[in-house]
Amino acid sequence: MTLPRTATTFPPPVQEARRWLDGVQFSAAMPLLNVSQAAPVAAPPEPLRAAMAEAVMHDASAHLYGPTLGLPELRAEVASQWRAAYGGEIGESQVAITSGCNQAFAAAIATLTAEGDEVILPTPWYFNHKMWLDMSGVRTVPLATGAGLLPDPDAAEAQITPRTRAIALVTPNNPGGVEYPAALVRAFFEMAQKHGIALIVDETYRDFDSRTGAPHDLFADPSWPETLIQLYSFSKAYRLTGHRVGAMVASQARLAEVEKFLDTVTICPNQLGQRGALWGMQNLSQWLAGERAEILARRAAIEAEFAPLAGLGWELLGLGAYFAYLKHPFETASDVLARSLVRQSAVLTLPGTMFRPAGEAAAKQELRVAFANIDAAEIKELMSRLQNAHA
Repeated sequence: MTLPRTATTFPPPVQEARRWLDGVQFSAAMPLLNVSQAAPVAAPPEPLRAAMAEAVMHDASAHLYGPTLGLPELRAEVASQWRAAYGGEIGESQVAITSGCNQAFAAAIATLTAEGDEVILPTPWYFNHKMWLDMSGVRTVPLATGAGLLPDPDAAEAQITPRTRAIALVTPNNPGGVEYPAALVRAFFEMAQKHGIALIVDETYRDFDSRTGAPHDLFADPSWPETLIQLYSFSKAYRLTGHRVGAMVASQARLAEVEKFLDTVTICPNQLGQRGALWGMQNLSQWLAGERAEILARRAAIEAEFAPLAGLGWELLGLGAYFAYLKHPFETASDVLARSLVRQSAVLTLPGTMFRPAGEAAAKQELRVAFANIDAAEIKELMSRLQNAHA
């Protein structure tokens, strides 16, 4: 019997982890530290909410179907700001707005692959990417990362077959937090270009990159539309997670195919969310700079507080954007340890087993911490609790 598409993959990891909280009581002295999901936990800033409220009350078109590829004004704004940030030529017709970045990935894969095709994902991978490939009948080819959780273009090239259709990178990385050097991203681009496959670069966390200037130079290459598909999310930048607004930058020909996918799934992106994203892009650059500074301060707090854990055998494998990726010193597998940490330490994190192929040995010693959800004082408390953790 052939399995239905959804039965070919695993349960949603974040939802699975939330179920570990069922029946657990947390004390006032030790409240839950939830570092399982990478999402803002506060509402958008008040001026943005006011602008969205204005649209709700006075813009009738905010309640109607809109263009499948998104509001022209928002597409144009993305193109304009991306030209300024990355250099090179990016037109409005090369931008699509999607219902979140996950949908952008799903749409890209739908335009690239057929049953039995292959896509290369560095490990540890973003689990929703793996889930969509599973449900699409596409074989995921894991690409082991080396020191600093950085993937090797030569190792990726060795895994290319006649069925390979794309390589997908996430930078700053989820789950590892690592910022891929521009030269590394360029090497992957040139290798993908050489083999006539797509390079998908998910830059959901680009607004929280610790580096200044463009994180890569791919858009400066006039041939970028032939190879590059860039993905982005407005959710993290403007706290619009519940409104589901993402973006894809790709060739106009690619977006003509994307339009078919989007029209049959959501018809159009969320109208109110798009207006919020547009207002945010046009008015909140200084506010967003402050958000970035706060995330970088929390990253620094992880580094500052990690030494006692290192003394106990823990390792900090990756750090950046929203994430710290840890290696624990216990013999207990990470999926068992993560459940145990809920009850013994009031900490909800995700185990490495959710980010790697089943049975991969490294997964058993890894945990992902979404530190953007907690402030500096809570980070210090988290480190203290992990120091006292036991298998």
